[in-house]
Amino acid sequence: MPGASGQALGGQRAQRSPERQQPPWWMSMKSGAPARRAPRWWRCWRASGQRKVPGGRSGTREGTKSSSLGACEWLLVLTSLLFIIVTFPFSIWFCIKVVQEYERVIIFRLGHLLPGRAKGPGLFFFLPCLDTYHKVDLRLQTLEIPFHEIVTKDMFIMEIDAICYYRMENASLLLSSLAHVSKAVQFLVQTTMKRLLAHRSLTEILLERKSIAQDVKVALDSVTCIWGIKVERTEIKDVRLPAGLQHSLAVEAEAQRQAKVRMIAAEGEKAASESLRMAAEILSGSPAAVQLRYLHTLQSLSTEKPPTVVLPLPCDLLNFLSSPSNRTQGSIPFPNPPKPVEPLNPKKKDSPML
Repeated sequence: MPGASGQALGGQRAQRSPERQQPPWWMSMKSGAPARRAPRWWRCWRASGQRKVPGGRSGTREGTKSSSLGACEWLLVLTSLLFIIVTFPFSIWFCIKVVQEYERVIIFRLGHLLPGRAKGPGLFFFLPCLDTYHKVDLRLQTLEIPFHEIVTKDMFIMEIDAICYYRMENASLLLSSLAHVSKAVQFLVQTTMKRLLAHRSLTEILLERKSIAQDVKVALDSVTCIWGIKVERTEIKDVRLPAGLQHSLAVEAEAQRQAKVRMIAAEGEKAASESLRMAAEILSGSPAAVQLRYLHTLQSLSTEKPPTVVLPLPCDLLNFLSSPSNRTQGSIPFPNPPKPVEPLNPKKKDSPML
């Protein structure tokens, strides 16, 4: 029995020996070798210290990770702190600065970015001899994009300019990734607009500016979020067309306007003719209305053109010359052509039999 129990214990130790040969989880994180899963508290702490950056990258709370200080650097830091403590009443005025509500401060100590969030708003402490700080304005910035040439889908060449509104979202990531913010944003806007407008025609560019601006904003925001910049809005300001294209478009527009004018004039003449026909039908039913209209026309001529001499023709004379059938109907009479008058006693021709 003792031998059997010893063999069983030996077998269990032999089975557990491969687990003991694996490095612990905190050593495997540096070496990269596979090991047992880290404890829950470690994973939660690591998750709280990192966040997912829009665009698929992960980083610290401010998007960057600073390197640790060396031994000599720590010695300089301790010496500077000791000097500040010795000269405390006077040195404190050189170690405190004020940050406005719309600003954030990033501190570099001996060239290393200090960990943590950006300082501000309010007071912040820094070492005058070892630290350098940079202020970042978080207010909305306006960038005017100059004119640049683009080629449309229907092979027209034009020049456009735009306006871009953006703000600094992540100060630490911005200072560590970009040197010239305005130039980077300007060139990115120009290349993005060239790429997107190459798939649209000239008519779409002139009429659908709102949708084009929204597409450009989405495309810019997907790139600038990695730099710590948030694009708020992008608008097309002006469009310049070549002289030849302007002339051809003007001729086409003039032809369309002339066609519309002819159509409107034809519709007006049609409506006027229908109104005149209805008026003639109404006047034909009442001779008094014809006489009143005739007098009103004479009054209008005498009022508008005084030197004009009008010789009116009485309507009764026209009625007298008209046929009895027209007088009974009450229509405007017109003289009928004279008919040949037959003789009272026409000579009768003799019969051929006589």
